[in-house]
Amino acid sequence: MALWVDKHRPSNLDKLDFHADLSVHLKKLCSSGDFPHMLVFGPPGAGKKTRIVAILRELFGPGSEKIKIDQRIFETPSKRKMELNIVSSNYHLEVNPSDVGNYDRVVIQELLKEVAQTQQVDAAAQKRFKVVVIHEADLLSRDAQAGLRRTMEKYMGNLRIIMCCNTTSKIIAPIQSRCLLVRVGAPTTQEICKVLHKVVKKEHCGPLPESFALRLAEDSGRNLRRAILMLETAKVQCHPFKDNQEVPRMDWEDFVRGIMIDIMRTQSPEQLQNVRGKLYELINHCIDPTTILKTLAKELIHKVDGDEMKFRFAQEAAFYEHRLRSGQKAIFHLEAFVAKIMSVYKRHLISMDL
Repeated sequence: MALWVDKHRPSNLDKLDFHADLSVHLKKLCSSGDFPHMLVFGPPGAGKKTRIVAILRELFGPGSEKIKIDQRIFETPSKRKMELNIVSSNYHLEVNPSDVGNYDRVVIQELLKEVAQTQQVDAAAQKRFKVVVIHEADLLSRDAQAGLRRTMEKYMGNLRIIMCCNTTSKIIAPIQSRCLLVRVGAPTTQEICKVLHKVVKKEHCGPLPESFALRLAEDSGRNLRRAILMLETAKVQCHPFKDNQEVPRMDWEDFVRGIMIDIMRTQSPEQLQNVRGKLYELINHCIDPTTILKTLAKELIHKVDGDEMKFRFAQEAAFYEHRLRSGQKAIFHLEAFVAKIMSVYKRHLISMDL
């Protein structure tokens, strides 16, 4: 049984619920004879992947939705073998090279070269090129991006690349200059409410009170995917919907709030070791480390009083977020952030006692 967020995902550009002007431009681009490489970026839950799926359908028709999942084995120069899942159709491939860490360069070079050197097998295809979709492109290493740049130049005839990422800040300038940059902004709360009402109508589980829909949209942080997941959770918890119904929170958010309480309660090496174990548990459940840090920082800032402490916590969060994005082992930087917060808060408590 599919989740609502997947079940009601629009399949073509005409059915998208917001950024209508962007959909019009993308449709014209797909129908033109010269489709470029593309870099699609924007915040989580804005509809980037949905638009990429719609672009593929516009380029190749319904055949792009007949996908299969293959497991490919890549070999590094040191003879180490790595497995990577690849989603593909006759017309495109979807890959997330960041799953293999520092060896993403091997995946990029082998996979793209293989795709680029083969002609389109379907004689009836509307376009003569294949498309490779690279998810989480901002997590690619510099070496992988350099290899990607050379491939984009050499195989333009048989290959188009669509990259999807949250921010362009970690994409090197030569790649950005070779792509059409498409920014997909977060939907407004009103647009999210409109989509929520549409989903409820399709599921025949209405009516949805306007005030509750607005609270769902606001608490989601303008993340449409999250808003629909929260709506489905709310339906399971209490149906029919009520005006004063509590907005469901994610389990991991409550877990992070518990970590915040631990940090504020006691500042000691034993408590730091306890928090480290909880952070490991979050990472093992596939919660993004950057999201963990941001959520924990927000909880801490809301908890403390005084602008000076709020500013100091925000400053430390920004510093360790930068370290987290630059480094490899997430747990080191998360633990260092917690240790620094404990130190700062302990000194603050001692100064208050004096």
